Amino acid sequence: MNTSVSTDDVIFNFFKQICDEKDDNKCIQLGKNWIQAMETNLYDMEKNLNGADKLKYKDDIQSNRDHLDSLKNKSSKEWREYAAQCIIEILDQKK
Repeated sequence: MNTSVSTDDVIFNFFKQICDEKDDNKCIQLGKNWIQAMETNLYDMEKNLNGADKLKYKDDIQSNRDHLDSLKNKSSKEWREYAAQCIIEILDQKK
């Protein structure tokens, strides 16, 4: 029996947790945790790139940083809407 969990499943469940959180402060904190985790991932990815690849992906990495920066002041309502949209995109990709 295969019990492996895909990255999409982990992300889906995290965004579902944001959508389901009734406490607005906890919802916002979950969003901030998401940002922090993604910033760490970007940092680690960039650190592991060599010169040519670092240049190749520079704009993509900056675009992701800009996107994360745009999330930093979202309200709980905005986080729930964002998380719901991300869930929809994950489900669409699975089709």
